[in-house]
This record gives sequence, C-alpha cells and structure tokens, in this order.
Amino acid sequence: SGQLYLHSFFFFASEKIQESGILKVFLDLLAPQSSCAPKVANIIAEIAKNEFMRSPCVDAGLIPPLVQLLHCKDQEILLQTGRALGNICYDSHEGRSAVDQAGGAQIVADLIRSLCQNTEPANQRLLTVFCGMLMNYSHDDDILQAQLIGMGVIPTLVKLLGIHSQNAALTEMCLVAFGNLAELESSKEQFASTNIAEELASLFRKQAEHEKKEMIFEVLAPLAENDTIKLQLVDAGLVECLLDVVRQTVDSNKDEDIAELKTASDLMVLLLLGDESMQKLFDGGKGSVFQQVLSWVPSHNHQLQLAGALAIANFARNDGNCIHMVDAGIVQLLLDLLDRHVEDGNVTVQHAALSALRNLAIPVVNKSKMLSAGVSDEVLKFLKSEMPPVQFKLLGTLRMLIDTQADAADQLGKNAKLVGRLVEWCEAKDHAGVMGESNRLLSALIRHSKSKDVIRTIIHAGGVKHLVTMATSEHVIMQNEALVALGLIAALDLGSAEKELEGASLVPILHRLLSDDLSAPEIKYNSMILICAVMGSEPLHKEVQGLTFLDVISKLRSHENKTVAHQASLTEQRLTVQS
Repeated sequence: SGQLYLHSFFFFASEKIQESGILKVFLDLLAPQSSCAPKVANIIAEIAKNEFMRSPCVDAGLIPPLVQLLHCKDQEILLQTGRALGNICYDSHEGRSAVDQAGGAQIVADLIRSLCQNTEPANQRLLTVFCGMLMNYSHDDDILQAQLIGMGVIPTLVKLLGIHSQNAALTEMCLVAFGNLAELESSKEQFASTNIAEELASLFRKQAEHEKKEMIFEVLAPLAENDTIKLQLVDAGLVECLLDVVRQTVDSNKDEDIAELKTASDLMVLLLLGDESMQKLFDGGKGSVFQQVLSWVPSHNHQLQLAGALAIANFARNDGNCIHMVDAGIVQLLLDLLDRHVEDGNVTVQHAALSALRNLAIPVVNKSKMLSAGVSDEVLKFLKSEMPPVQFKLLGTLRMLIDTQADAADQLGKNAKLVGRLVEWCEAKDHAGVMGESNRLLSALIRHSKSKDVIRTIIHAGGVKHLVTMATSEHVIMQNEALVALGLIAALDLGSAEKELEGASLVPILHRLLSDDLSAPEIKYNSMILICAVMGSEPLHKEVQGLTFLDVISKLRSHENKTVAHQASLTEQRLTVQS
C-alpha cells in the first residue's frame, strides 16, 4: 500500500507540474549564456526522477537545449546536464529516442574520452555521472548498445577503469556499463582488443566485499564466452583469484559464500572451454591449476564435485590429455565420485562425471584400461535413473567404451537388463537424444560383438524393430549403423529375426532407400547387401519379389560411385537367380 500511495503521489505531482506550464519556462532558461542554466538542469534532473515526468520533459522540447549545454566548459553545468539527461533516459523509450536524435550520446562519449586522464575528485564525479547517463541510455536496448560500441566507448571505459580504480563509485559505474555491453556479441571483439582482462583481474584481487566481487563476476561471465578473452584472463592470473575464492569459501555455510563458491567454480569451468586456455592450464598434466581442480572431485561439497568433474570433461577434449589422465588414475577418482551418488544422488554430479568418463573413453588405447578399471560396471548402476540427461551420458559412455572392444560388447550385449532398458529408451519420444543414443548402442552391441548370443538377446527383448526404424533416421551415420547391424542379424540368425523384420516392414523400407536419389552411397550399398542377406527367409523373399527391386537395382548399375555400381551388378544377379 505504501508503494501504491507513492505511485499515486508521483502521478498527482506530475499532473500539477505539467498544468503549471513550468517546463516551457525552463526552455528559455537553458540557454548556455543563462546564469540559471546549472540550477534549471538540476531541477529537471530532480523532476525526471519521477517516472511520469520523463515523457513530458521530452514533449516540452527540453532535450535539444540540454544536449547543447554539453558543449559548455563549466563543470557544474556539465554535471547537472548529465544528471538530467541520464534521469530522462532511465526506463524511458521516448527519452532515449530524443537523446539519440539530438546526438547526445556521441557528445558524452567524446567528453568521457577527453576527461579520462583527470583524477581530480570533481572530475571523477562528472565521469561517474556521464557513465551513468550512457548506461541509462543504452540499458536493455541492443540497438543503442551497438551504437555505443560503434562509437568506441569500450576502450574508453576500460582505460577509465584502469586510471580510476581507486574510485569506488566510478569503477562500479564502469562495471555496470560493461555488464550492459558485454552481452552483445559485437562487443566481445572490442573488449578482446583492450587490456580488460588485466584490469578486471587486478580489480578482483583488491576486493574484499562480496557485492563488488559479484559485480565483477557479472562482467566476467559473458566476456569469458569469448576464446581470446578466456586466454587473456588466464594470462592475467584470474584463475589464481578463483582458486583463492574457492579456498576461502569451501567450508562456509553463509549464503553469500556459497553463491561466491558457485560463481567462481562455474567461471573456472567456463575458462576451460577454450582450447588454448585449457591446454595452458593443463600444462602436460603438470599444471598446478589442473592438480588443484582434481582435488575438488573427492571434496564433500557438491558444487566442487560438479565443477571438478566438468573441468575433467573439459580437459579431456583431445587424445593426448585423455591418455595422460587415464594413465594418471583419474578414472578411479570419477568412479569413486559416481559411487557416492548412486542412491538418490545429485543428478548434475552424475551427469558431469559420466560426461568426463565418456570423453576419456574416446582414444582407442583408453578403452581396455577403463573397462579393466570397472567403468562399465559402475555406469550400469545408473540404469535405473529416470533423468534423461543422465541416461543420455550413460548411453554415450557405454557406446564409446565398446567401440572396437568385442569382448566388452559381447558381455554387455548378453546383459538382458541393459538390453531391456535400451529397448524401453528407444521409445522415449520426448527425449530425442536418449532415443538416438539407445538405438546407436543397440546397433553398436551387434556390430562390435558380431555375436549370435547378443543378437538373440536383442531379438528376445524386441529390439529389432527399433533398428529397422533407425535405418530411416535423418542422420546418415545412424542409418548406416542400423543397416550394418541388420546385415549381421540377417547373416547370423535370420530365422529368429524374420518375424520381427517382416513386422517392422524392413523390405519396403529398403526399397524406399534404394529408390531415393538422395540416399547416400553407403546407404544404397548396405541396403543391397541386406536385400541379398534376407533372401534366405521365405516370407521376406516373397516380399522382395512383390516389389520392383530389379528395376531399381538395374538403374544403380550406372551409379557414379564404383562400389555402389559393382554391388548393384552382384545384387541383380542374385535377384535374377532367386526369382
């Protein structure tokens, strides 16, 4: 009710001021030679604090004469004019538009540039007001922010931050302005060409107050999305600052410390997303930062466990790093972490640890080592998870592990519980990622094991129809994986699978893939191999005879791809002999 009363009061006051006609009187008093100019500008600044008065100030034509006053040398006039324009722009589209048309932003940007070096207190106050004016002018407006960036405001503000780092009000205003501008993609390149990284890292080191650190974090997060700036921040020593924050806050229960720990560790992970910054911190696996991040994984703090696992996933983005980390025993760290989160565990930690294991399993030399370490057994404990992000990473990890590993594929492929869950997830229509990965793992179990027992387990669980559907995927790689797996089923155990293959309309689908001019060469090739393989089944053979396969295949004999053309000749002979 107090808010409502104030709102009504301001509205009532604004009506009275407008009725009095005083705004029109101000117009004449704003002339540069008028001795009242600073006082009038001050009154307008105060009046414009009332949200209902901003548009009337614009309508009364006050913006052009106020902008003209910016050409004065008098510091008091500049100060009050800056305040007036800043307040009129605050949350007012009309105010911003009028200042834009009068060219006010450019003049203020030039003034900041020319006054930048002067560290006298009165000048610093003036700079603070001007920065605030530009902030209000461009707040939440991409077009005006882009305009300021085009005027070269960013290098000026970075310079300002360096020169006036002792002035709390001015640095705060610079930080808010950076936060405003840093969201825009076009600003990142300009920031990267300044020494913003050094200035922010240096400013961060001096901060004891939580609020000020938070302000710096709010600028760092959008800036650190740029790879060049990531590297600059690492070079400027920001990482050491972040590690200090973690050390100081890890055992605290205060809300603000918990928030600071989260922000610092999240930012650390973000810095590792750049290839150069990541490699620099990895430093051949000897980097002190890399070692300290590893110590987060066994921590009792969930946020640090999460950040540690995500950091390992980011370090594991090239084969060299992955091989080094597996040899250094990092897999066990992750397995211990996962084991702590099996029962009612933290989903984000599960997801992060599985992401790290999946990345580590990519190099061929790591697969057998990770399987020996018991990774697949640990991962299987999460089969009961109902969380799609965890399911997705679990599937990806297993798929990476069994790639080229026949024994592991054979063992997992005979695991009826795993195969049953995969078939269930192949129907997860709400989660395309989980559905896709389940199909790919089903196919991989067959392709890498080439085992009749695995095929029977999958047939028994009702998985064949999903592989047939996968052959119609929009992704060529998935189509191909499905066709190769189906080819192995047809070659190794056609009798057990024929009912499922028939029920899933395999033959008409193959006809469609071969007839479609847009099908990739490898899809046409593997479809023909499969047609030949299913001829051994009476019902499927009948289906092949019922469709115009010979016409389609004979056209493919002149296909531009030699392998496809050759296979078309062989397939045509086979169809002719068996028809």
